[in-house]
Amino acid sequence: MSVNKEALFEDSSIMRAMLKLAVPTVMGQIILVIYNMADTFFIGMTESNVKITAVTLCMPAFMFLTAISNLFGIGGASVISRALGKKNDDRARYTSAFSFWGCFAAVLFYSALVFIFMDPFVDFLGGSYHLQVHALASQYIMITIVAGGLFTSMGVLMSHLVRSFGMAVHASIGVMLGGLLNIGLDPLFMFVIMPQGYEVQGAAYATAVSNVVSFIYFLIILAVYKKKNIPVSIKLTKHSFQWEIPSKVLNAGLPAFVMTFAENLSYAILDNLLSAFGTAVQAGIGVAKKINMLSHSIVRGIAQGALPLIGYNYSAGRRVRTRQIVRTVGFVATGTAAVATVLIFLFAPQLTDVFLKAGDPALDYGAVFLRILCVGAPFSALAYTFISFFQAVGHGWESLLLALLRKGILDIPMMFILLPFLSFYGPVSATPVVDVICSIVAVIMFFTFSSKHLSKNKKRKIYNAEKNCYEVENTDGVY
Repeated sequence: MSVNKEALFEDSSIMRAMLKLAVPTVMGQIILVIYNMADTFFIGMTESNVKITAVTLCMPAFMFLTAISNLFGIGGASVISRALGKKNDDRARYTSAFSFWGCFAAVLFYSALVFIFMDPFVDFLGGSYHLQVHALASQYIMITIVAGGLFTSMGVLMSHLVRSFGMAVHASIGVMLGGLLNIGLDPLFMFVIMPQGYEVQGAAYATAVSNVVSFIYFLIILAVYKKKNIPVSIKLTKHSFQWEIPSKVLNAGLPAFVMTFAENLSYAILDNLLSAFGTAVQAGIGVAKKINMLSHSIVRGIAQGALPLIGYNYSAGRRVRTRQIVRTVGFVATGTAAVATVLIFLFAPQLTDVFLKAGDPALDYGAVFLRILCVGAPFSALAYTFISFFQAVGHGWESLLLALLRKGILDIPMMFILLPFLSFYGPVSATPVVDVICSIVAVIMFFTFSSKHLSKNKKRKIYNAEKNCYEVENTDGVY
């Protein structure tokens, strides 16, 4: 790793280092959400709730690609950052190769399953009550997941790997490149290239093409920086399966995978439950979810951007600095989410009006759903912070527990519990309630861990490549 990157991780002030890593990541996440919202915006111009519903109910299936990317990307980033903290460039290099090809194989398997079980899969997502919704959703999924899913997932994966080496700007440029291109291509494919009535397919093609370009960008960045003393590689060798690299990557990445998977499984179940109330309700929740994703994406960007900083300092023995970093990240993430909550709550009708035509019943449903969902943002910000912390320091089981509490264990049963009492508002209300519970558990778990492991610094173990072993750094452990 270059001297500049060491200075960023070790010597910069916490706020400066966090902002330098997190701000590009946040910008990338915002663009990612905006381009997800672009499909809904342009589809909304057709004034067809059927088409809006078809695109929005595909979101969980599409976002599962991100879950796979997070499994190998965030897991790989955690192992890489800790390897760099111990000066073990070889371990970082072998880890990047394992993460790359592991993600590649997993996405191919997922795409094949979707292709084989397309009809029951779309029904599960909420397309069983309307034949046209089912048909349009199937076509969208065929293009974006079966044909283009590999490029989407690999682009997200490489953004995590590039960020783990301190190159947050390049990571975010790749994400933003795909997002901005998608926004530009949407109207071109939907209203120019494709004939009238094929807007959903046009949006799908725009998404697929933009992600191919993003993937190519990352390949170029990896090729360039491999020659600049950055220990990154996609060449798979037997060493990528040694030093417990596969188990460490999967252990650190599993919570991120479970969190994204469970979140989208939860959304799929929510869509399925609301599908019985008509396309207006489905369109309303679809728009509300996408708008609410904006505040969550900012928080995730802050947490993910700081992950290499946390992992590096923890591995380097700078335990007091690690604790200070986590507290700073939590403060910034929660404060940002609180501001977003206030703004979204105040302007919910105006925000949903951007995507839905005036007088459409879906507009009123969407505004109410959005206000319900946004209340949980500050609490989920705390949960994200501590989930990322446990991922960064290699404590995957703690992170996994929090991820499952936030999405899966509590919220899905609560949807069914609240449904008879609050009708279609009940399942939506389960999200903020569970966010509060999960944030409380996360705070307790972090401070319990902090009192045992982050109260004082430790001497750093540095990898000696010539001797193929770790040696204790000659230091008093004071940083």
